Amino acid sequence: MAGLSRSGSPRAIFLPALDGAFVLSPLGGLMCAQAVLGLLVWTLIADTTYYLHAAYSWVMFVSIFFWIVTVLFFMTYLLQLQLKFYVVPWSLVLMIFNAVATVLYITAFITCAAAVQPTSWRQWDYNRRAAASFFACLTMVAYGMSTFFSFRAWKGLGSNAATSQATDHA
Repeated sequence: MAGLSRSGSPRAIFLPALDGAFVLSPLGGLMCAQAVLGLLVWTLIADTTYYLHAAYSWVMFVSIFFWIVTVLFFMTYLLQLQLKFYVVPWSLVLMIFNAVATVLYITAFITCAAAVQPTSWRQWDYNRRAAASFFACLTMVAYGMSTFFSFRAWKGLGSNAATSQATDHA
């Protein structure tokens, strides 16, 4: 009787379904790009002697934090878990997250680029830090584009009156 409720009926088991259309959407594609680019940023910095320079600690914090949260958001949308937590205004939360990520990635990119020194005694550190600066810039642009698309989703732009009314009252 482990799978039955008190009334004797089987319990509803929640099995999340994959949303393949999300991966093909602009926000889904940008989240994939953010995850890959963010991973490149923090792995390139982690492979250097970043702990000797305080500036790279900030870059590591920003890149790892937003990489983890982006992967969590991606899994939430991919598995359609946001439908289970319908009280949360997901489009607003995603827009605020992307805007904050954009601003903090701007600071991380500037910090990382300014701290790259071509006279480094370890040439491989210079190359990895320069590459991390480049990928931080690309990640910043990806978060900026996500902010734009999530703002449009939050405002309901890009849909007609019939679809927005049908989904608002469903």
